[in-house]
Amino acid sequence: MPNLEFALEIGPTHFLILSAALFSFGMMGVLLRKNILVILMSIELMLNAVNLSFVTFSHFSGNQNGQVMVFFVMTVAAAEAGVGLALAVAVYKRFKNINISFFEGLKG
Repeated sequence: MPNLEFALEIGPTHFLILSAALFSFGMMGVLLRKNILVILMSIELMLNAVNLSFVTFSHFSGNQNGQVMVFFVMTVAAAEAGVGLALAVAVYKRFKNINISFFEGLKG
């Protein structure tokens, strides 16, 4: 029976590439989508990508500062989700539509 063990070491580069990919997908969702709920989910995805970067740097540098910072980012994400969903519900009640293209004329 051949020995199938091999050393696959996952370093910080792997986590940072994953974080950059998640952030890119979130940014594409914010820039390309017109639905406010999809935009809010994309912003959450971007914040989670930033959290992954913080935890990666914290773990591989040996200090706890990044992990503490994640709690602040999670607090901002929770507040953003609450306020964003409340605004989306209020807009839907008023206009019966939450499509962003409907509101492009309000820019000034």
